[in-house]
Amino acid sequence: MATGLGGLGMIREATQDDAVAIDAFLAEHAASSMFLRSNLASQGVGISDHPHSSRIFLREVEGIVGVFGVTKGGYLMVQMPDLTSDDATAFARSISGSTVLGMTGPTAQVETTLVALGLDNGEFRLNHDEPLYRLELSQMSAQTVDCRPMEPSDVPLLEGWFAQYLTDTNQASADEAKKDEAKKIAPARARSDLETGRVRLLVKEGQAVAMASLNAIVSDHVQVGGVYVPCDMRGRGYGRDVTLGLLQEAKGNGKNVAVLFANNPPAARAYEAIGFEQVGWYRIALLGQPQEIRS
Repeated sequence: MATGLGGLGMIREATQDDAVAIDAFLAEHAASSMFLRSNLASQGVGISDHPHSSRIFLREVEGIVGVFGVTKGGYLMVQMPDLTSDDATAFARSISGSTVLGMTGPTAQVETTLVALGLDNGEFRLNHDEPLYRLELSQMSAQTVDCRPMEPSDVPLLEGWFAQYLTDTNQASADEAKKDEAKKIAPARARSDLETGRVRLLVKEGQAVAMASLNAIVSDHVQVGGVYVPCDMRGRGYGRDVTLGLLQEAKGNGKNVAVLFANNPPAARAYEAIGFEQVGWYRIALLGQPQEIRS
């Protein structure tokens, strides 16, 4: 069913038959569409038992010109370079009654959509713009770095690392209640990453000193996430090295392009040292409490 505003900003919900066309459109904006493409590739179109399964909504003008995603877990995604307030309002009407936890996407697109959703003045635990970086893996630093996969014996250590990572990246605030929340979330995160096998650890003198992982893999593109170095080991280039080792392995597995977001200036400098170049800005907006959309 389509919805819109006086014929403007018409939006329809996609079906699995649209999957190929959706991915072709998103591939044209690959650097800022990795979450949408990854969810589409792994879960298809529509809600299933998986938390990353998504309803997908399309804006079409002689073909797809915009894509919105709503995960089962309540997270929104957007890719529409020419997004208007009418388009965003039509999307908001399409998901009226849904409960959302946050949104990600290119900064300007997220800003416009949050206004249409009535969430622009909401209380966020994180509402942050991060520089979006891209790297052709053939152009990265030639330095060779050896990293190893996460092992079951690493789980206790990484539970602590993940808890601090959530705080450092403002996904959990620094107050004691949120620190406790991060500690509760971290064990499940550590076990999940052990199962996916996407975490790599940098080891020095038998001790793990840094971690990095791939949080999305689509076609020949990968997206780096979860780069962390313990506080007492920072300033030694370990974040750069673990990221480089992770990407060297990805290149060896046939991947050609990497993207990532830089949470802070030191991280940005480390990624630039590898060869990453900024290609835009990406918004990560996480609500303090779930909110029902009323449009």
